[in-house]
Amino acid sequence: MKAISTRRNFIKNTSTILGVLAIGLKSSDANSTDLEPVKLNLVFGQLEFNPYILMDSTGQITLFNPRPDMGQGTWQSLPMLLAEELEVSLDQVSIKQTDGQGKYGGQLSGGSSSVTSRWLPMRKAGAAIKEMLVSTAAKKWNVSTEECYAKLAKVYHKPSGKSYLYSELVDEAAKLDVPKSPKLKDAKDFTLIGKSIPRPEIPSKVNGKAIFGIDVEIPNMLYASVEHCPVIDGKIISIDDSETLKVSGVIKVLRSERAMPHKTVETVAVIASNYWAALKGRKALKVKWDTTEFGAVSTNQYFEELAKMATEPAYDYPDKNGDFDKTYVNSPKKLTAQYQTPFLAHAPLEPENAVAHFMGDSVEVWGPFQGPDGVINELANYLKIKKDKIKVNVTFLGGAFGRKAYLDFLKEAVHLSKLMNAPVKVLWTREDDMTQGPFRPGMLNVLEAGINETGKVEALHHKILGESLQGQIFKANLNNKPDNWAEETVSKEDSPLQIPNIKRSFKQNKTTIPVLWWRSVYSSTNAFGHESFIDELAHATQKDPVTFRKEMFSESPRFMKVLETLAEKSEWFTQKLPLTQAKGIAIARSFGTICGHVVTVEQTKEGIKVKKVVSVIDCGIAVNPDNVKAQTEGNIIMGLTAAIKSGITFENGRSMQQNYDTYQVLRMNESPTMEIHIIENTEAPSGVGEPGLPPIAPALSNAIFKLTGKRQRNLPLSMV
Repeated sequence: MKAISTRRNFIKNTSTILGVLAIGLKSSDANSTDLEPVKLNLVFGQLEFNPYILMDSTGQITLFNPRPDMGQGTWQSLPMLLAEELEVSLDQVSIKQTDGQGKYGGQLSGGSSSVTSRWLPMRKAGAAIKEMLVSTAAKKWNVSTEECYAKLAKVYHKPSGKSYLYSELVDEAAKLDVPKSPKLKDAKDFTLIGKSIPRPEIPSKVNGKAIFGIDVEIPNMLYASVEHCPVIDGKIISIDDSETLKVSGVIKVLRSERAMPHKTVETVAVIASNYWAALKGRKALKVKWDTTEFGAVSTNQYFEELAKMATEPAYDYPDKNGDFDKTYVNSPKKLTAQYQTPFLAHAPLEPENAVAHFMGDSVEVWGPFQGPDGVINELANYLKIKKDKIKVNVTFLGGAFGRKAYLDFLKEAVHLSKLMNAPVKVLWTREDDMTQGPFRPGMLNVLEAGINETGKVEALHHKILGESLQGQIFKANLNNKPDNWAEETVSKEDSPLQIPNIKRSFKQNKTTIPVLWWRSVYSSTNAFGHESFIDELAHATQKDPVTFRKEMFSESPRFMKVLETLAEKSEWFTQKLPLTQAKGIAIARSFGTICGHVVTVEQTKEGIKVKKVVSVIDCGIAVNPDNVKAQTEGNIIMGLTAAIKSGITFENGRSMQQNYDTYQVLRMNESPTMEIHIIENTEAPSGVGEPGLPPIAPALSNAIFKLTGKRQRNLPLSMV
């Protein structure tokens, strides 16, 4: 399959266009969310591949998506913001992916930030062009702009009913100044936003026409399968490639490298004319590795170290309330608990892959990258070349969950292309993906609370222990201070509990096991401990878990609304369950969104089964409600997998899980009934790609406790 046209063919194919109105967004900070519309040059002879919106005089409208689509729906949601204000329907436009150039602003799909950060800038870009087109039409009719309106790619004159197609106005509109403060629609006037509109890319993903990184082919491309040491930091002693070179199609065996953010390790690459030959040749390799330095690494040892740290002082976050230490010491009743969460693989359906063509002082790359702007920055630094010498082609991503923003696999392809002086495609196996990481860090959450004579919780401390993403990936100095990312979901802002004395703290436990953000990052580990402990406090004070949480969030209206809706929709107070069933609840705020789950479990002959999950989510304005529900369902499935299936364990420096047989994911027959409810309001949108995940494990754990009377504090949970 010829996946992506070369730049030369792209220009050739578009050279018949007479004129283009090109509008982008400018900012001195490429990651800023406060972007100002700016008119780019009127282009003749070729289509300029830079602005968010392109219109040509043939009537073609192109909208650009600045955040790669890894299944979360940005292929539709961000162009939809443009289309809403531009007054066009999505079936009137084509959509293209941006390529990392700075004029697009930040282009990383991560942190559930795509819609949140682009909510106003992209609407302003659409509104600005609409105003320019309306002004042009009004001038041609010699009427006031107040007499004109835009709809479905036309400008109409209200009194006369006359109209112009946008394409008839492009050339003149391009000469106008761009409005700095275009008028945006009121929410009541939205025709696209807030509607469950089918995503335009889904049919192509179903029928096989969509291009993922794994599909990319370019002329004269070679294939590489890379042998990584089973002990990630091992070093090469010797290579016997005699059998490999006998494999038909194998061209060469090379010493290579895997450049991770925190260190570079040695690898061996088999280069071939086709992937099957590269993989077969790799299996015939005999590599001796020196693993003496890192062969003792084990997750058991890591968690033993965390257990010792549990009683040691940690570094406090600044968002304290009152005096926890003094209050806790004097509390007549104390409650303490520790909650352990394992290392996890990202396990996307599409393993890591990339195509690179290094050409001396420039490079072009193709693949499933979460951030094309990050690709440019990393490759410029890695290759020591100018950023304008790097061309990025982003495909659809077959899952990522954070993994494909970690560009070790891309740098492998670039390095090999440079050595071979030819385009090279690197494709990891499932085993590479599972065993080499990076992984979600294993964490220990230690909680302690003081309860006074009247049964009121008066003091709470949440201590977070584990490896730091900032410390390992970005080499942040965390001596005598906490990792400020690691407080997600339990911070004062995310968890505004009505407890007078609260503190949170963190302490790093370094490991050579590579770690990375994983869907919902620290929220997935913090929420398990936090919401399980809140449930323990409810039982310790002899209060209903929903009633207790309402007391805890009594000063937070949006939390209260979610809790009340969740209680109603799950029939928490009204449904009488048989003795074989029980419900558990948890609620968490992450990435600006509040999500709560009620999980119903059932005791069967085979064990405990997750029967139903009722969810309520407050994400502000839901740009596409159907997509919000889909993302929440995906979070439930991934969250349940993390809660009841095996984590990643290391022994003697090696991962014990290698494929989906030993690192299992939830199967269809294990999936519960899911019922998703969205709170309707007019607040600005917040994240939806991740917030549904953090509360699912504690809600399940709390339900199991209710059913069995036994509290489980380590993941994965036992379901027997």
